[in-house]
Amino acid sequence: MENQLVKRVYGCVLLTLLIVHLGCSKSDVDSTGNPQSQSIDGHARMVKLLEEVADQAETDNEYFQLKEIEDLRYQLSNAPAVGMLEDKFFLNWRLGPLYLNLGKNDEAIQHLEEVYKMTPQVADNLTEEQVNTILMDLAVAHLRKGEAQNCIHCQTGESCILPIRGAGVHSKESGSRESIKYLNMLLDRDPKNLTAAWLLNVTHMTLGEHDKLKTSQYYISSERIARGSDFPEFHDISRDAGIAEISCAGGSSADDFDNDGDIDLIVSNWDVRGQLKIFLNNGDGTFTDFTTEAGVTGITGGLNIIHADYDNDGDLDLFILRGAWMGKIGKYPNSLLQNDGSARFRDVTFEAGLGDEHFPTQTAAFADYDNDGDLDLYVGNENRTSNLFQNDGKGHFKDVAKQAGVNVTTFAKGVVWGDYDNDRWPDLYISNGSGPNLMFHNNGDGTFDDVSKKLRVTRPHDSFPVWFWDYNNDGHLDLYASCYKVGVRYVAAEYFGHDLSDDHYPCLYQGDGQGGFVDKSTELGLDTVAQPMGANYGDLDNDGFPDFYLGTGYTEYYALMPNRLFHNVGGTKFEDVTISARVGHLQKGHGVAFADFDSDGDQDLFIETGGAFRGDAFRNVLFENPGFNKNFVQLKLEGVQSNKSAIGARIRVDIIEDGKKRSIYRRVGTGGSFGANPLTQHVGIGTATKIEKVEVYWPTSDTTQQFETIEPSATYLIREGDDAVQKISSEQNLTQAAQSN
Repeated sequence: MENQLVKRVYGCVLLTLLIVHLGCSKSDVDSTGNPQSQSIDGHARMVKLLEEVADQAETDNEYFQLKEIEDLRYQLSNAPAVGMLEDKFFLNWRLGPLYLNLGKNDEAIQHLEEVYKMTPQVADNLTEEQVNTILMDLAVAHLRKGEAQNCIHCQTGESCILPIRGAGVHSKESGSRESIKYLNMLLDRDPKNLTAAWLLNVTHMTLGEHDKLKTSQYYISSERIARGSDFPEFHDISRDAGIAEISCAGGSSADDFDNDGDIDLIVSNWDVRGQLKIFLNNGDGTFTDFTTEAGVTGITGGLNIIHADYDNDGDLDLFILRGAWMGKIGKYPNSLLQNDGSARFRDVTFEAGLGDEHFPTQTAAFADYDNDGDLDLYVGNENRTSNLFQNDGKGHFKDVAKQAGVNVTTFAKGVVWGDYDNDRWPDLYISNGSGPNLMFHNNGDGTFDDVSKKLRVTRPHDSFPVWFWDYNNDGHLDLYASCYKVGVRYVAAEYFGHDLSDDHYPCLYQGDGQGGFVDKSTELGLDTVAQPMGANYGDLDNDGFPDFYLGTGYTEYYALMPNRLFHNVGGTKFEDVTISARVGHLQKGHGVAFADFDSDGDQDLFIETGGAFRGDAFRNVLFENPGFNKNFVQLKLEGVQSNKSAIGARIRVDIIEDGKKRSIYRRVGTGGSFGANPLTQHVGIGTATKIEKVEVYWPTSDTTQQFETIEPSATYLIREGDDAVQKISSEQNLTQAAQSN
């Protein structure tokens, strides 16, 4: 009897250790205390697969190359002491950028300086362009060294914000001074090099010496840099908040993942060894790194993440997208992470039917396309057939793209759902990075029709982030499609006052609610070069009209250009307020999220920064909203017959402002295609002190609810089918109220 008891205790201890080791949540154990072996094995299988992916990537992936450096170093060390000059030259030239990619700036500079010294001896075998490239490589390497010494670990939040000033000016000057030397040499050889001219201005700013360029033909005046309208200044508080994680490019999801009522933050890192990070909101303006406790150790990589309650159990799950930009070697698995309600996650990709094939992707979107009450998933792949995964309501997905007629092959960079013709059925738009964009109309019978050309929404042809929204509050969905025709020279050309063709500009298609669209981008003031990657929208000044932020950049180190903020002026035009708001960060912007992280009634702005290479990593940025003295209301919708996340539900808020009645429209979703906002809708109502009515339309059940008891500056839970709303006195009580019913 005693031996049996000992065996049982010993068995329980082993079981507990196994569960902890695999990072399993409570949901991994059934009612008898036995582990659910399938989900445990699935999670462990994913962690193991990601480790194998990382090992392979450091052999054959250009972004994380380690093996090539070893090979080149061996060749260089074994080159004859005399002769073979060209071999040494090109070995050094290859090693320099490779070291820079890994963040080994001193080693990179050492090899590139050696290249520069040897250049006169091999000049006869070099083109003008190659010599210019050597000078640019040296300028960028020294500039990056200066950034590493002064900016990445900066304590003030002022670094790398255009125009660079105050605490953003470099105290360690050698990197910038050396960079200026090589930029001047390059411009002496190539006076029309706009990229070098732009970087010359930026580098002088890092030294606080921009005015010294005034007599130069390459000077960009302060007035031209400060173009745009006035807006209150924001300030980067990421370090004080405890989320200044340094990483490569990645996605961001902002929402309440632990069901305590405040907004948490999850960020990915596309580095194949970059750990997914879970930051829980402490409710006092700070966050706690909950990554280990969340059970996601070993869940690495991912350029983008989205969230939704795919299994209708009342908490928010994650979908991580991997392999983008990597071509044939980018067949990395995506991850579906199931939440147990307390921000503890397990990978259920394989058991959910999402891990059968691996294609390079960075974009996906949830929607209930068949109106059966659960969320389906469209995944846009790069140069591979995309997938439409239909949810069976039991936690499993089946690819029905072919039957539905959306099995297209594009270089998909953004996918979004939106019911543009108000017929209850969500339609699909695909942003294509290498050709015309696509619009698919949902027929309501499980099939779609390609209406792209008919609706004239195929431009721009070099497209990236995209979203549906109602920018002018007329109740009809509009469509923003960005332009990603990359090149610092195009950004510089605009600052120097050069004219550009309209194929460098985005399209903002105004919808009429009946299926028609008209491009209004020029009329609205959006004929400007931005080259966005991460992007999203929200209402920063609580006036009821959505503003938007573009995270700019691409893989090259020299792609230092300001991220851009556009203020919506009453739905009539957009004004560039980047400089006055102090949000023109020069580091590459990826996952963007608008959210009221500090629960003070206005939305703050989060940007996951950092480039593609490990050496181009940077820290996250959180711009705190200074406040606009305007009112708001927050509406958390919960589906019953519809999907529990309420994705796709329509909201109308009627207010009286300055004696005039107006309506504000929202549709539940996470915003843009690269960065995810909370599903709880933050609705600015301007100076209104009274809300006349809130109306919610549920497409799945085809029902409408109306409420006249909602007050400003509060949060409400609206459940599908309920006759009354629940006012939540504080965000911390939101989930308690939901669970009590």
